[in-house]
Parts: sequence; C-alpha cells; structure tokens
Amino acid sequence: MILRKFNIKNLHKLFSYKKRAETFKKKKSNFLSFYYTILSSSLLVLFFYFLPTFSNFIDKNFHKSEVVQNNSKSDFNKVLEGKEIKKEYQENEELNVKNLYDDIIDIQDIPSDVVRLSAPILEELFKDTKYNLQKIRKNKIVKPVIISLLPNEIKKIENTKKRKNLFIQIVLPLILEENERIKIDRTKLFSILNKNINTDVEKRWIKKKFKQYGVVNKDLSTLKIRMDMVPVSLAIAQSAKETGWGTSRFALEGNALFGQWTWEGEGIKPLGADNNSKHKVMKFKVLKASVRAYIRNLNTHRSYKSFRRVRAEQRDNFQKFNSLELANHLDKYAETGKEYVKILKQIIKQNLLTDFDDAKILPTTTQLKSSI
Repeated sequence: MILRKFNIKNLHKLFSYKKRAETFKKKKSNFLSFYYTILSSSLLVLFFYFLPTFSNFIDKNFHKSEVVQNNSKSDFNKVLEGKEIKKEYQENEELNVKNLYDDIIDIQDIPSDVVRLSAPILEELFKDTKYNLQKIRKNKIVKPVIISLLPNEIKKIENTKKRKNLFIQIVLPLILEENERIKIDRTKLFSILNKNINTDVEKRWIKKKFKQYGVVNKDLSTLKIRMDMVPVSLAIAQSAKETGWGTSRFALEGNALFGQWTWEGEGIKPLGADNNSKHKVMKFKVLKASVRAYIRNLNTHRSYKSFRRVRAEQRDNFQKFNSLELANHLDKYAETGKEYVKILKQIIKQNLLTDFDDAKILPTTTQLKSSI
C-alpha cells in the first residue's frame, strides 16, 4: 500500500514536471517565434530604408553616367594651382536637316488673318505703352510688344532716323524673345547635364533638341555650341541690311527679315534673277518665324562654324558677346563676303546698336500677346 502510494505520487510528480516542461517549451517556442518575427521585420524595414542610398552609391560608382561630367570643380582647382585650362570647341560638322525647322513650321501654322497695323497706329501704340528706344538704351528694359507684320507705310517714311527707330522697335522684341527662349533651353540643358541620372522626360527633351539643332550621334558638345543666342546688335544690323530697314519687297510681302534662300517650297523669286536660277527668298507668315529661322541658320549651317566657335570662346572668356568681332565670321552670309562684313560693322557702330545687347524683355502679358 505504501509502495503504491509512493508510485502514484512519483507518477503524479513526473507528469506534473513533464507538463510544466511542455508548457515552458511551448512558451519558449512562442517567444522565439515572436523574436524572429520582430527581427525579420526590423531587417526588412532597414533594407528598404537604406535601399535608395545604396542604389545611388551603385549608380555613382559602378554605372556609367548617361550625361557628360561637370568639370567646373576640377577647373577651379586648376586655376588655384596656376595651371592652364585647355578648352576645346569641337563641333561635329554633320547636320541632320530632317527636323531642323519643325518648330518654325509650327509658327507658320498660326491663323493667317493677323492684322497689319499701319505705321501711324504702331507709333501711337508704342507711345501709349511707353515703348521708347532712348529709355531702353539707359534702363535696358524692353516692353513685350510683339508685332507680326511690318507696316506698308514704312517705306514711305522720309525721315531716315524715324524709319530706323520704327524698324528697330518692331524687330527688337522679336530678337530678344527668341534669345530668351534659347537662354531658358540652355539653362535646362546644363541642369540636366549636371545630373547623374535623368528622367524619361528629360531624355525625351534632349532628344528633341538634338533634332532641332540637327545634331547627329547624340553629340552633347555639338549641342552646347549650337544652342546659343545671337547678339542683338548683330541681328538688328543683318535685318536692316537685308531689308533696307524694312522697306524691301521680301520683308513686306514675305516677312523675310534676313534674306534666307530656299531651293524648294514657298518663296519669293528675286526680280532680275537668272531664268535658270532656282533659288528663292524664304517666305514666312509672321516676322517671328523669320527671326527663329535666321538664328537656327546661324546655329547649324556649316558656313558659320567659326562664328559659333568664337561665340563659345567669348562666352567662356568674357561672359558676353562682341558683335563686331563675331561679324568677321559672317563673310559667307552674302556673296559680297568681306564687304558685307564691313557694312554690318558700319551699321552697328553708326546706329549704336550695341546699346541693345544687354537689353532684357519683360515677361509677356495677356494684353500684349503676339496677337497684333
């Protein structure tokens, strides 16, 4: 009886111990499971937290950048060390003309019922808007009065100074507006080039600019050289020379301010031209299109490669353009060559056109949009 009690007690203790052990083991298992869950969750969170940093590190150190490197810091260090910075202005002469003037064609698609204002009305408009050349020469601020067509009466204005002033007032905002558009594009281009990774939108934008400037092989150096402004004084001088200060038939009938030739499409045949001659003067629906076509021509045609090279040198060395020096590189613009350059310089000097090189156009308002 004692032995039976002893055995039952022992068995009871044994089962109690075993039960407690199983309970402890179960609790330990639940704790470890919870611990591993917390640990794995923490690791997962940390992984995704550091993933962008790690990705950027890989891209910067192991992936080839899709844009050119910004050398400004190394150039600055070279200057501090007294070393010479060698700059090369190499431009690929190849030109893809397929999409060169697509954006100019877009300007041509505007409604054909634009109003041609008379010279007296234009003079009154400029007076009402306080658009005065003398003030511009001093404060360098230009009203955004965009005129689409030259007035027919301009050739009847006998007072030379008055005729010249009216012509400059018409073409000045057009030139400044186009230069401002290019300036914005240049700013965007260099912003993109200074990034290690570009968005799809930025890549599409650069691809579009390659087409606009006829750049082949995605040559960024060539794009940087071609995508630049033309000095205002030089553009005014050329338009004055090509149109007789706005009085030529090409300017009045075809809005052609720069006498650009074409061998196909719409144009105006020069009077007295050889019957075998097939060239015409390009015709535009509005003056703005003529200005853009002219600047695009200087920025892409192989005849003006030296013009673009010297312009790039002036920008880097002086941060501004010298139109009189750049005029030397436009001898291929006309058949008269050096004589043409000489006349351009005379026009710039005699009319003090360099006063307008630093001029800025005010943002276009809803009142003065190019609806005139």
